[in-house]
Amino acid sequence: MPDLVPTSTPQFITITGASENNLKDVTLRIPKGRLTVFTGVSGSGKSSVVFDTIAVESQRQLNETFTWFVRNRLPKYERPHAEALEDLSPAIVVDQRPIGGHSRSTVGTMTDIYSVLRVLFSRHGTPSAGPATAYSFNDPSGMCPECDGLGRAIRPDYDRILDPDRSLADGAVRFPPFAAGTWQGQAYTNTDELDPHKTVAEFTAAELEFLMRGRPGSKVTVNGTGGTWTTDYEGLATRFERLYLKRDLSAMSQKTRDLVSEFLVEGTCPACAGARLNAAALATRVNGLTIADCTHMQVTDLITALQDIADPVAGPISGAAVTALERIDAIGLGYLSLDRETSTLSGGEGQRLKTVRHLGSSLTGMTYIFDEPSVGLHPRDVGRLGDLLLRLRDKGNTVLVVEHDPDVIALADHVVDMGPRAGAGGGRVVFEGTPGELAGADTVTGRCLGRRTAIKAGVRTASGGLWVKGADRHNLRDVTVEFPSGVLTVVTGVAGSGKSTLVREFTAAHADAVVVDQSSIGISARSTPATYLGIMDTVRKIFARGTGAEPGLFSFNSSGACGTCEGRGIIYTDLAFMDPVTTTCHNCEGRRFKDEVLRLTVDGNSIADVLEMTADQALQSFQDAGVRRRLRALRDVGLTYLTLGQPLSTLSGGERQRIKLATRLHRTGAVYVLDEPTTGLHMSDVEGLLGLLDRLVDAGNTVVVVEHNLDVVAHADWIIDLGPDGGRDGGKVIFEGTPRRLLETRASFTAEHLRSATA
Repeated sequence: MPDLVPTSTPQFITITGASENNLKDVTLRIPKGRLTVFTGVSGSGKSSVVFDTIAVESQRQLNETFTWFVRNRLPKYERPHAEALEDLSPAIVVDQRPIGGHSRSTVGTMTDIYSVLRVLFSRHGTPSAGPATAYSFNDPSGMCPECDGLGRAIRPDYDRILDPDRSLADGAVRFPPFAAGTWQGQAYTNTDELDPHKTVAEFTAAELEFLMRGRPGSKVTVNGTGGTWTTDYEGLATRFERLYLKRDLSAMSQKTRDLVSEFLVEGTCPACAGARLNAAALATRVNGLTIADCTHMQVTDLITALQDIADPVAGPISGAAVTALERIDAIGLGYLSLDRETSTLSGGEGQRLKTVRHLGSSLTGMTYIFDEPSVGLHPRDVGRLGDLLLRLRDKGNTVLVVEHDPDVIALADHVVDMGPRAGAGGGRVVFEGTPGELAGADTVTGRCLGRRTAIKAGVRTASGGLWVKGADRHNLRDVTVEFPSGVLTVVTGVAGSGKSTLVREFTAAHADAVVVDQSSIGISARSTPATYLGIMDTVRKIFARGTGAEPGLFSFNSSGACGTCEGRGIIYTDLAFMDPVTTTCHNCEGRRFKDEVLRLTVDGNSIADVLEMTADQALQSFQDAGVRRRLRALRDVGLTYLTLGQPLSTLSGGERQRIKLATRLHRTGAVYVLDEPTTGLHMSDVEGLLGLLDRLVDAGNTVVVVEHNLDVVAHADWIIDLGPDGGRDGGKVIFEGTPRRLLETRASFTAEHLRSATA
């Protein structure tokens, strides 16, 4: 056998002349087989380098290796704006997009571990219910027939739907879509079987049964816009159940869900006791456990239970499940259960679960790209995250991480710091080197790494108290706690300790609270800061008054739009099998409006000039009180560099979080609840956030923040710490008091890390 001739392997990913979004002709050499962390203030260009340039080009070129038939069914990526990208490897992206899902999506189904359990029970369980599908709550052969595999019995509250003291003609049916006078409501007032002027309380049992369930062959005549016709009579209860109970409410509009939920009573399905499965599936046992028992266990307990299976047939199957479960435990999610619905997971939990599927892969030479993987992690859990990133690197992969957390930055082999500022002031590489070198560099990130967390010198005195009493949802254990009013309260604790659940109970008890959660904002190429903040209507009216034209003429989504690009400012060309091409509209030169609209000015500015203004510039130009108030809110969250017409789709995660916060500001005497507001924020941006929170409190508001960031914890007036751990080992309030008193506490992971940060 001839000697193998060694070949040189490229050691770097090379980017030349990248100009995507705000990047300024960026040229980089990123070491392969290393952990590289990209840092910089929010909006500095980190995501533009990692996601919009490296990830997109890697996925685009990978797709080119497939046949035209396959490529036509894959996502299409436009070539990034860069002179050259060389020596890329296939990229796997783990982003911050929420998992979402519906009531049929669980931790078990998402990770495919539930599929392994179904095989285990079908092969080894006794008495067997049949093949693996017989244990699926999403398959008719396995689902509970009463709740259709949802585990919840949702029944109409007919005491609320029907007012027995009124007649049908006088509004006895309270459910608006079926009320008297509506198309559907005519079925009950027009039928010859019932007296519409007799109160429901006076109906005989037979009449009430007919009202609710009807009778085969019964007809009724109704009137509509298209005329009069005769149709089958459908009972009130039968119709309600068909339209609203036998469908997944999560698939309906929010308005419909909110309306229907007022007339429903929800509880555990009595037939399956919430297990989702039919009797045959629940009768099968493995080592004395049903499959529902397994999915209801905490992951750490399920590992122990499955490890006891030594059968030669079932052993390899249970071993595969154990291996996958151990990966979940290894990334700090051992407190979860497989029956936990994915829609209830936090952003950090969802992102880590997406990572689990890559841990068992034997692929090497890949590029793994993570978008702020420390989101939602307590400082105690960041170490576990670091172990995960290093394991992926040590298997021969390149790991690229966009991150703000100092503990993650410290793990890097190489750091790229973007800046120096955000938006148009960023887009440049201001530092490359090791974490130690960055700590001594004269950049915003370097200066932040060199400082210590400081405990707040003086705390505010509460003006009263807002209570949560006897909270026992999820893992909370009869928690009663007072949230002081008129101060800044931080709710903290390790992941799974019950923080978010407690705060949800708080907001349920205080329905007037202004809640800013982690849900993503609606974004598109046509949504801008101006439209999201709600100032465009006023701006259009100002231009209409100043020019005598119609307000709609000053909208790029209406009559004023450029006819060539339809108000987009760009021309998107779909080349079928080939990569799409986006070019600036040659007619309006990217300004979105018709020429005749651009000629109309107020104070020397066209509507396009206004949309090209930064929020700071617009504050100096507009005198309207409403517009100025909303622009000041944008300034308060540190986004004055954004232009009013910048598409929201180009904003970073941190910028989107802050622009959402800007829309909720400037209410006096309100209760604000913020769920991890530091998500996506650079260390320097956290300083601005703390200033904003102080201003909210000083204006007479009560502010409650769910947060892990130690700078925020140290700045609180009052802390509520949950734990001591996650899952069944959490759910207790282990500390209430000031940050300085927290330092003296020994039974708290938060206290332990706060002491380290302030030492």
